[in-house]
Amino acid sequence: MLHRRTLRVTVPLTALAVLGLGACDSGPTPEPDRASGPSVLVPGKPGEANRTLSAQEAAQQRADDDTPNSADVDYARMMIEHHSQALEMTALAPDRAASAQVKKLAGRIAAAQGPEIDVMEAWLDQHGRTETAEGHEHRAMPGMATESQLSNLRAARGQAFDQLFLTLMITHHEGAITMAADAKAQGNNVRIEEMADDVIAQQTSEITRMRRML
Repeated sequence: MLHRRTLRVTVPLTALAVLGLGACDSGPTPEPDRASGPSVLVPGKPGEANRTLSAQEAAQQRADDDTPNSADVDYARMMIEHHSQALEMTALAPDRAASAQVKKLAGRIAAAQGPEIDVMEAWLDQHGRTETAEGHEHRAMPGMATESQLSNLRAARGQAFDQLFLTLMITHHEGAITMAADAKAQGNNVRIEEMADDVIAQQTSEITRMRRML
């Protein structure tokens, strides 16, 4: 009796095991493709039909689009003016500075920022943005020396010039770094971002050097 009772229990358990193995053989349920999403309707240019892109294609198109926006254009226009003032200040150093280090520093700044102005002017011309926005020339830019400060710098000689030049140029560089950081955060054009990166790297290094010279 005990033996037959044991057999009755064993048979259904074995059947359940077989069923369980059969269920496992069906394989795991595939996970949904998280990269997929709803299609995106992209308006066509004048005279062209609209296009429908997948979510992935639309994301790639956005990533590839580096069309300049207003932040890019403003940065180039303002940095040209900002650099121009730096060149005005560095041009005073050869005849007024007492320190050979200050003269050498001024020469390096001029050698770097002159060509940068040329590059930014060429970029604006390439994108048809050479015109100056109305009121742009009156816009305050961080780090710019006032007319009074520039007059004092022109009148200074020797060590007095060195100290004032370094003080004003440190502030000037700090302003340029602020402008570059804003362009990186708000702009869309890769070339402008590269130029802003160069300004941040170069002028941060020069600020460190100038502070040691004070």
